[in-house]
Amino acid sequence: MSEPLAHPAPIPWEDPRRAAAFEAWLAPLAGAHGLRRDSLRPASADASFRRYFRIDADAGASRIIMDAPPAQEDCAPFVQVAGLMQAAGLRVPRILDWERTHGFILMSDLGTHTMMDVIDRARPDANRALYLQAVDALLAWQQASHPGVLPPYDEALLRRELQLFPDWYVARHRQRALSDVQRDTLARSFDLIVARNLAAPMVYVHRDFMPRNLMVPPRSPAAQGALPPEGAPPALGRPGDGRVRDAAVLGVLDFQDAVHGPVSYDIASLMRDAFLSWDEEFVLDITVRYWERAKKLGLLDFEDWHADFGSFWRAVEWMGLQRHLKVAGIFARLTLRDGKPKYLADAPRFIAYIRHTAGRYRELAPLLRLLDEIEGTQAESGWAFGRV
Repeated sequence: MSEPLAHPAPIPWEDPRRAAAFEAWLAPLAGAHGLRRDSLRPASADASFRRYFRIDADAGASRIIMDAPPAQEDCAPFVQVAGLMQAAGLRVPRILDWERTHGFILMSDLGTHTMMDVIDRARPDANRALYLQAVDALLAWQQASHPGVLPPYDEALLRRELQLFPDWYVARHRQRALSDVQRDTLARSFDLIVARNLAAPMVYVHRDFMPRNLMVPPRSPAAQGALPPEGAPPALGRPGDGRVRDAAVLGVLDFQDAVHGPVSYDIASLMRDAFLSWDEEFVLDITVRYWERAKKLGLLDFEDWHADFGSFWRAVEWMGLQRHLKVAGIFARLTLRDGKPKYLADAPRFIAYIRHTAGRYRELAPLLRLLDEIEGTQAESGWAFGRV
């Protein structure tokens, strides 16, 4: 845990009325929770309108405050999903107080180190135990799934997300006007992507399950740079029953957009990261380990997924393709609409993911040609995997 600032800078507020509402809410909580109001300071920000502050409490502890303007952000999904994840055994922030009218939340603090902070980018294998802890948390979350609790990741939502690519990445960022033929190519590709992904079994989906949103506990071995030895057994229940006993040690954040959707989504999000790329060997290694455990838990009882990893891997790639097209559009929108240019710097990573997947499947060859036309690049030769 970082040391408190000696003289924290004042928190800036654009609206004086909101600042006054914040002070009126915080004042009684300071006594009830032993908060040191003079220690209030920025903790982090994200791609939304939410802000996060850290405030010190008695006995050396700290708490997190979320500032989520109701006109732009709804705290209800965050509170709901936090409860679902806590019930599933995941380590998530505990909601200590929620001021609904103005969108202020006081919660427990999961620390200052993300999984991304402790990853060794130069040695993929050194991170295996850390990724398997993430798999522990993911499996616990998926096991807790029930339909009708979270919004469905349905065709309408999948298509709205895909549309971000032509609307924001192509038209606004690349400033390209698609021809009728190109629009038809994109529409046909989107039809294939949506149909493939909606066929998958449905579970709870975090939607941004990646190292930047996974927290390493301050006192855990991982936080000290000493991960469990390679080959250490996963956190399971009774020997042989394949059930997750708890969600290991990683905390989970940024879960407010959770839905009920394809089981392949979060493992694709974890291994094809928005901000970090691994060689395919390491991606396959962790995905196989996830597959072996998920099928024992009955999460992959679909077609031949329980027996054929290749079949499941194809589903992961097609799900990842939808996510990568969506995020390329989101990152362009964050830059062009919201004034956050740092996100678009990672767009080449997503274009590389899209090209990689589109180059492996014959039915996606038109999408690859279109992408090369948009990007002004030359298609690489490759092979088609899972031909139809």
